Amino acid sequence: MRKIELLAPAKNIDIGIAAVNFGADAVYIGPNKFGAREAAGNSIQDIELLANYAKRYHAKVFATLNTILYDVELEEAQVLIHQLYNAGVDALIIQDMGILEMDLPPIPIHASTQANNISPEKVVFLENAGIQRVVLGRELSLKEIETIRKKSNIELEYFVHGALCVSYSGQCYMSASIGGRSANRGSCAQPCRKMYDLVDANGKQIASKKHLLSLRDLNHSDNLENIIDAGIDSLKIEGRLKDLNYVQNVVAHYRQKLDGILERKSDVQKASSGKVYYDFTSDTEKSFNRGFTNYFLNERSEKVGSPDSPKSMGKRIGTILEVKQKFFTISGKETLSNNDGLCLLDRNRTVVGIKVNRVEGSKVFPLSMKGLFPGAVLYRNFDAAFDKKLKSSKTNRRIALDIEFKETKTGFILDLCDEDEVQYSEELMIEKQTAENAELSQSNIEKQLKKLGNTIFECRLLNVDLKHSYFIPAKVLNEARRNAVESLEKKRLENHLIPYKEIKKTIHSYPVEKLSYKGNVTNKLARQFYNRHGVKEINDGFEMVSQISDAELMITKHCIKYELGFCPKYQISDDNWKEPFYLLDGNKRFRLEFDCKKCVMKVFEGNA
Repeated sequence: MRKIELLAPAKNIDIGIAAVNFGADAVYIGPNKFGAREAAGNSIQDIELLANYAKRYHAKVFATLNTILYDVELEEAQVLIHQLYNAGVDALIIQDMGILEMDLPPIPIHASTQANNISPEKVVFLENAGIQRVVLGRELSLKEIETIRKKSNIELEYFVHGALCVSYSGQCYMSASIGGRSANRGSCAQPCRKMYDLVDANGKQIASKKHLLSLRDLNHSDNLENIIDAGIDSLKIEGRLKDLNYVQNVVAHYRQKLDGILERKSDVQKASSGKVYYDFTSDTEKSFNRGFTNYFLNERSEKVGSPDSPKSMGKRIGTILEVKQKFFTISGKETLSNNDGLCLLDRNRTVVGIKVNRVEGSKVFPLSMKGLFPGAVLYRNFDAAFDKKLKSSKTNRRIALDIEFKETKTGFILDLCDEDEVQYSEELMIEKQTAENAELSQSNIEKQLKKLGNTIFECRLLNVDLKHSYFIPAKVLNEARRNAVESLEKKRLENHLIPYKEIKKTIHSYPVEKLSYKGNVTNKLARQFYNRHGVKEINDGFEMVSQISDAELMITKHCIKYELGFCPKYQISDDNWKEPFYLLDGNKRFRLEFDCKKCVMKVFEGNA
């Protein structure tokens, strides 16, 4: 059966271990260099510890090396890849095709979404080049995913939750253009989250002080089965900069959603081992979010922007009923707690944050009364009680274990077999002593063998098969059980095999014969790769060129016209604005171009 993977982010080893404990089948984490999240680097030692921990559940760890590289970095990157392989990671996630020209260990390679994997032709090319998995663009619809699945056999990964890059991944140069901080080098300054004015060609103001490029966050909670049926193998949660509670809550939410689907379907199964026991109720609205969207999974069907604020608004909890001098009251059934964080949009549509000092019945006493007014919609972006519950959570993950205790000629034998049919036997070479109390003896044996405590196992089935009743000291039984369980766990680690995947040099044709700066070629090995695959003209990547006239800084399916209600394709529009439109940020000016046939918006430098 096809295995369906829940893939979680890890900023560090502690979050990675929590992701595994809370139900992730795999975790992706960045080393200290060359990851697309510069602020989320980890030592080789920590990555190795995480990989060893995950292997106990047959969960996987993927390392992100998904930035583009300069020539001076190639040797260091190759050394790092071998270190990661020796540390036991299960795959590398890359953007730069120059890596495929290196002397690589036999480790599976995944093509990052930064490699701009949005067409069947590109995906098939990568499959033929030896890539094991591609991370598809977030913009793809179910129909587009289905088309890619029909034309390829490669593993497909797709984002199901978290923050959205407004641009097609790997095709955004806005941050690099403004301040030299390249998204493709892992140091994006997020200009998409800034506030802009929008004017037309005559300078007439269309919108003022709005976060016009900022998107809501992705949430495919209700689309998982359709996504799986379309051919996706790995369901990816965004968030390598997110905190521990975010990962715990979101992973728990999707684990339970996914398990419900897997129980109903006979053609797919879980990608790792163990059952998770939760002691809290997950709720994605209680973790960082800017409001949720399905993005373009079902084509263009909703507004996806978050123009009022790029910050987390959280969960809507009601409206303000009345405002007094020191407190206010709200509608709704949510119970508030001291130290909750609330927010609202004031009368000027500006986000106002509110800290709850104390709650007395229906009265809420905030730190400040600024911006409050009757009728305001109230959100909670920090739930103090929920946060406390997560921090003290005893959630655990257990692997089912069958235990059999039998008599031999020379003593006894303890047979263990886990849910993956990994087996181990421990012999007890002891003198047999007849028990004075048969019932008590049987009870004692069962009691001691079931004591799995803080191990990763739980007893699913226990069979004590003895011809006679024997007295066996609890100390002897406990020692045998401990030795057997430890040995079984070691055997599980030995059985976690990383597929041997040698990358061979191929010569099949790349989908296009010319690469502009958007090909992101910044080193000699990448140039060598594309040359061998038939690309005749290769321009240097954006980061290598001092100036590009009228550069396209971004291409996106997010359309400002659609968000403002005057899209000529989907909406009835009688606007009198004259194109081109411009985004203004102080003295910076960005021209917008709308390709309605392809249903995309482009952002350009300057005034051309």
